[in-house]
Amino acid sequence: MTSGLLRSAVGIIASATLAAAVLVAFATDAGHSGQSPATGADSVVSVPESGVVSPAAAALPESTGSDPATSETSATAILGPAPSQLVVPDLVATVPGGFTADQVAQIGALSGVRAVMPADGGQVTIGGSPVSLLGVSPQAFRSWAPPTTAADTDIWTALASGDLVASQAAGQRLALTPGTSAQLAGAATVQVIVAATALLGLPGVDGVVNEQRAAQLGLAANVAVLINAPGADLAALMQQVLSVTGASGHVVNLVPVETTVQLPVLTTVPVGTPTNYLALYQESAAEYCPGLSWTVLAAIGQIESDEGADDGPSSAGALGPMQFLPSTWAIWGIDAFGQTGTPDIMNPLDAVPAAARMLCADGAAAGGASLESAIFDYNHANWYVSEVLTLASEYAQEYA
Repeated sequence: MTSGLLRSAVGIIASATLAAAVLVAFATDAGHSGQSPATGADSVVSVPESGVVSPAAAALPESTGSDPATSETSATAILGPAPSQLVVPDLVATVPGGFTADQVAQIGALSGVRAVMPADGGQVTIGGSPVSLLGVSPQAFRSWAPPTTAADTDIWTALASGDLVASQAAGQRLALTPGTSAQLAGAATVQVIVAATALLGLPGVDGVVNEQRAAQLGLAANVAVLINAPGADLAALMQQVLSVTGASGHVVNLVPVETTVQLPVLTTVPVGTPTNYLALYQESAAEYCPGLSWTVLAAIGQIESDEGADDGPSSAGALGPMQFLPSTWAIWGIDAFGQTGTPDIMNPLDAVPAAARMLCADGAAAGGASLESAIFDYNHANWYVSEVLTLASEYAQEYA
């Protein structure tokens, strides 16, 4: 069965004060050049509204008249398939001058933190209009992008080759047309191809470029670190992160207020056998748990097995696309959508409806606290509940 939903996680960046660089998504102050923790003062490019050169600058070859950022650096070979790891940013930290590698490692080692990702950033202009950019590793950032964007291999191949991926809002505001060129003006003026206008999941960020482009444009190195810490006490964790950054650092809570009752619910049961995972989640919810949002099944299916890409067995012995223990399957397994015979734990046409039935019996259709309790019963971990609901909210927005 072809996967209809591919997951990466969404990042949501809020405003915070940053004195080292002008990254509109964070900053309220004018930018100042500073010393890169990775490259030293000799590598600083000092330009208005710019920051420290990205560490990626050290990897750029000597100029030969060609553009290193647009060279084919085996982009298709290094990107691979869409990511399956779930990474949802819960906090973002910023610090003047950029984070050192040691600081990033310290944050990553804090209790409750599962993943971190640093990013370069700053403000450039397109046609005289200010534009906030992030400089990222395409391979790393793809796992933090919204599902529809992460699943589009062409976007990431183009980003790795030096093209610009603009947010949909920036595309409309600046009349950026995919396939045409745009002139980015920062520490240098660079002509780039607008690869796409896409969902970035980063309010306030107008676009992303790769690390080499960030270096050319003079974006500030490692000005932000996205932090994934599902289930952690975020208030306490924010203080711990500040103990790493020092008084000049700033930490913002990115976790949205959950509105689980607003997740989409199908009221009409479709007719026929689902032919892809998206339809399977929708039809299973409508038929086997009226009132349950299909997005919850989609989130569970993604987290548990990447839509059947990893059927197990898990270390606990769970099997199939929805990762049932055989003992639990004996209770909830079902032949669904007109199939006959013994319910098959490995068959998504049986497993997804079985998950809907189990959730329904635990009160999931009621939404709110009842839904959270039902998800907790499915996998006894608070972080699991948080990530299922966060991912369900993403699907609700992107597949509306």
